[in-house]
Order: sequence, then C-alpha cells, then structure tokens
Amino acid sequence: MTAFLPAIAPVALIILIGFIASRFLSLETQSLSEITVYILAPALVAHSLYRTTVSLESATGLILGFLLVSLVIYVIVQIVARMLRLPQSLRTSLLASTLFPNNGNLGLPLISLAFGSVGLERAIIYMIASSVLTFGLGPPLLKGKGLKFGLNLTLKLPLFWAMVLGLTGRLFHVSLPLNLADGVKLLGEGAIPLALVILGIQLAGTKFTIKVKELLGVALRLLLAPLVALIIGTLLQLDLIDLQVLVIQSAMPTAVNTVVLVTEFGGDIDWATRAIVLSTLISFITLPLWLWIVNLG
Repeated sequence: MTAFLPAIAPVALIILIGFIASRFLSLETQSLSEITVYILAPALVAHSLYRTTVSLESATGLILGFLLVSLVIYVIVQIVARMLRLPQSLRTSLLASTLFPNNGNLGLPLISLAFGSVGLERAIIYMIASSVLTFGLGPPLLKGKGLKFGLNLTLKLPLFWAMVLGLTGRLFHVSLPLNLADGVKLLGEGAIPLALVILGIQLAGTKFTIKVKELLGVALRLLLAPLVALIIGTLLQLDLIDLQVLVIQSAMPTAVNTVVLVTEFGGDIDWATRAIVLSTLISFITLPLWLWIVNLG
C-alpha cells in the first residue's frame, strides 16, 4: 500500500504549505476562493472537456454510477438518522457531510497523480455531476427550498457554463485563434495547486476535536461511500479506469462547501466544520487503502 503514497504525498505537501502560509501571511481566503471558483476551475473544466478523449459510454457510466451512489447514501443516512433519533439540525449536517465529497480541490490532484490525464478527464466529469448535485439538488434535499431555486443557483455557476463551452467547442471542432486555448490551459493548471493551498489555510483556521457523532459522519463518508461505489461500479460493469475514478472520488473527505450549505439551510455549523477537518485528516490514511483496493485487479 505504501506504493501509492507518492500520489498522496505531493497533495499533502501543498496543503501543508497553505497551512504554514496562513500562520505568517495575511491571506484572504474569500478572495482566493473566488479566483478559483470563478476563473481557474472553469478554465480547467472548459479546457479538459474541449480536449477530452472520454467516450460517451464512459461518461454516461460515470454519471449514472455517481447518481446511484448518491441515492444509496442518501437513503442510508436517512435510516441511520432516524434510528439514532438525531435532531433535525444534526440530521441536515450529517446528510450534507456524507453526500458531498471534496472531489474538486482534493480529488482532482490526487487522481491526476495516481492515474494521469486519462483519470483526470474522468474525475472532472464526476466533479461536474457532483457540482450539479451540490448546488442544484442540495438546497431542496437539505431544506426543501425547491428544485427551481437549486437549478437557478446551478445556472449561475461558472463551472456549468464552462462545461457548456468546452463541450460545444469539442462537438463543433471550434479552434481558437492566436493560441488562446493555451491561455485557457495555463489558467486551468493553476486551479489545482491554489485549491490545495486554500484547503490548507481553511484547516489552519479550524479547531480540531474528535467526538463520536463526527466519527459517524467520517465513517459514512470515507468507508461506506466508496464501498457502495465499488459495488455499484462493478454491477454496472464499468471499465477499470472508470471504476477506479468512481471509487476514489467517492472516497474523498467532506467538501468544504458543506459549511456554506449548512449555514444557509439550518444545520449544525460547528459539527459540519469538525467533520470537514476530521474527514480530511483521516482521508490521508483511508485514501491509500482505497487506491490499493482499486488497483488489485
């Protein structure tokens, strides 16, 4: 299993740099996040989809697998919450922390290092589907704000329009003049390292405590979700690389955006924050395990 540590170590290093930098520099996380969300990440998505070699069959299988995994996880969390008689605020936080993985600023670099550009292309498809779920279906799932509210929020995301532009350019063989495509590529290449630095900064500003309820969320996120993904991906008879990406993206810790959703829709903010920190730290133990499992074949 130590053979897969080279895929984890570079990610951990950049996160650590962000953690240390926050101690010595006056960094505005909000501004850095906006640069990533509105400029760098859309450039990465647009360029990747424009150059993608992923077949329609693989993309469809990944999206279907993601949707089925999310549905199963949703049902399991609801059953667990009712069995434990959790209060509504904690139930909302548990659902958000389990359903929304950090497949962007942690998943993309890890899969890129572990599986190369072929894996990264598939990881981006997973991330786009996850973004639609997080911001499109997240609000009605967590609060009942309605599907229209969620879809309006999704349509405002630069990631969505970057996806449209990237796919349109590929389908109609659009060629940008003056090597402008190279400029988009350069912007996209900055998304991953900056996202990891931001994650390090966020971890530095969060109190770290361990409680039983947080461990429950961590177990569902880091152990149950990838196990469900492995079973569903196998049943769907996905190609090996598609199965590997589905499992590893599903094995990611809780997304940082969970705090935003919980704050907006009435969950337990402190619990969600601790779940993010704890799941992120523990994921550096569980992710090598899942990388080893999906490479057994």
